[in-house]
Amino acid sequence: MSKFSTIFLAMTLSIAQMQGSEKILSSFESSNDSITDWQIVDDGVMGGLSKGKFNISGKQTLKFSGNLSLKNNGGFSSIRSKRTTMDLSEFKGIKMRVKGDGRTYKLRMESDSRYRRMAVSFQHEFKTTKEGWTEIFIPFNKLKASFRGWNLPSMKFNSKSIQRLGLIIADKKEGPFELSVDWIKAI
Repeated sequence: MSKFSTIFLAMTLSIAQMQGSEKILSSFESSNDSITDWQIVDDGVMGGLSKGKFNISGKQTLKFSGNLSLKNNGGFSSIRSKRTTMDLSEFKGIKMRVKGDGRTYKLRMESDSRYRRMAVSFQHEFKTTKEGWTEIFIPFNKLKASFRGWNLPSMKFNSKSIQRLGLIIADKKEGPFELSVDWIKAI
């Protein structure tokens, strides 16, 4: 390799490290996305009355909206990807571009961790504003493990074996909610 090639390669690697690498997980516009299928899971699975829905607009944004109810021991609505297999061990966390309603939501991920043979949820909350689009970054090392509301501090998140990604609202406030997502990336 020539001296010029070696210098060029070193400069290219430095620029890439400064810019950081990223992987689009979902931009809601392409079948090339890592995550293309979504589903709603509400507290109705345990008797609650919350109702969530989603649609993907012509502007290629996901709109997750509905009504949160605390009746019948309810209090959550979520949107989740269907089961998948992703290795995100090269990345530090998840970045999203969102437009909210001023409420608090959580990023929710599952890896290969199990509690009572069921998937453990790794979550981190983020607040939204009503003032337009915001970029949110959630490092993997900030995700907290839980199972059906119980904290599981001994469980470890495995970014090499991502099996599901989602968003959940469970802020203990009844009423309408709306969150738009432009894209989700691993950074």
